[in-house]
Amino acid sequence: MRFARALSICVLSSGLLLAGSPDQNMNVNTRYTVESVELAGSAQVDISTGLRSDLKHLVGEKLNPALLDSLALRLRRELHVRAVTHRLVRGQTPQHVRVVFEVRGRPAKFELSAPKILYSSFGGFTGAAEATGVLGSQAFTAGVLSDGDDLLERYTGVLARYELRHLAGGRAGVRLDFESYHDQWDPATVTAASAPGAPAIYRARQNIEPLATFALTHAAAAALDLTLGASFETLQPQLPAAPAESANAMVATLRFHRRLETSGANQQEWDAGYSLRAATGFLGSDFAYTRHQGDAQYVYLWGRNQVLDNLTVGFIAGRAPLFERFMLGNSTLLRGWNRFELDPLGGSRMICNSLEYRYGLFDVFYDTGAIWDQGQTAVFRHALGVGIRQNGLYAALAFPVKEGHIEPVFMVGMNY
Repeated sequence: MRFARALSICVLSSGLLLAGSPDQNMNVNTRYTVESVELAGSAQVDISTGLRSDLKHLVGEKLNPALLDSLALRLRRELHVRAVTHRLVRGQTPQHVRVVFEVRGRPAKFELSAPKILYSSFGGFTGAAEATGVLGSQAFTAGVLSDGDDLLERYTGVLARYELRHLAGGRAGVRLDFESYHDQWDPATVTAASAPGAPAIYRARQNIEPLATFALTHAAAAALDLTLGASFETLQPQLPAAPAESANAMVATLRFHRRLETSGANQQEWDAGYSLRAATGFLGSDFAYTRHQGDAQYVYLWGRNQVLDNLTVGFIAGRAPLFERFMLGNSTLLRGWNRFELDPLGGSRMICNSLEYRYGLFDVFYDTGAIWDQGQTAVFRHALGVGIRQNGLYAALAFPVKEGHIEPVFMVGMNY
């Protein structure tokens, strides 16, 4: 019965998405070559060096409508304007076109956004709302959120962020984050945490995190960014009289993006990252651990077709708090599985891979992954799913592959 309801909701969402698109089957001719790229429709705008390089890289390449949509979205977000659209103008050479991005509205001083909105039949609702004010190269953000998808805990609270952008000619930037959350736990996690030697649950946590980001390359087709900083995390125990614990860590993230040479209308992209969090007594931490996480994504596009492969791996050495431990079974990792059935306390080792094929707005995927602790044997689980996506909206049904009763998970949301 629950399966039938979930399936009907997915079908209804599909109909709404299709109804909102006037001509999804329009065949955009990708044999044209981009002759030039222009910004028009507003006062002079200032964009980051990385985005400007990506716009310049369009010149000489075959026309890629999906990439134009992505760049228009990046322009709108960076400029904080009402909208950015793109149109094509006949070029001076046969089989060439000029791409014109129309910037509508003046760069905003204030913007409201919803970075993530999600409903899952397993995890319930997740939502975040932010307000950002821009003053020159500075940005001030305040937000609220309730997230039951990213971690073992549901964390609800507020955040604030200060950013100083476009330093050193757009090659560097700094930010300061503040977060304060109240935590809720699944009964399975509460029971497992009561065992001797298990990680302890907490009722609240706060974090102050100063970060600096550096663009290490300026190549048009490749980007390499390094982020360095520290995280000062305070955990409030369940018992009010018990002393708070600190999980203070040095943090570093290295991200690489590469757009490979195209062949005809085809395109390939690589995106990879590695992050390290190291908590030591040097920073006054009550926990001592190192947390390593790496991810890589490969995308191959031809026409309206896309093939994506995402790999995520993680490893923890030492004693880490629960918010640092890995988990599978949410809206992006091993979709369709119950994270508390896999491991209510998470694991110190994790690997997950997702293979997807998309055609237009339709999506099919296959996920596989394992989560375990040191001394345990990795057991791989599998999941299959179908979905639809359009203009940031995504709806999917994910089916865990296992014996016995199978209850699919329905997910619908935006910007995740």
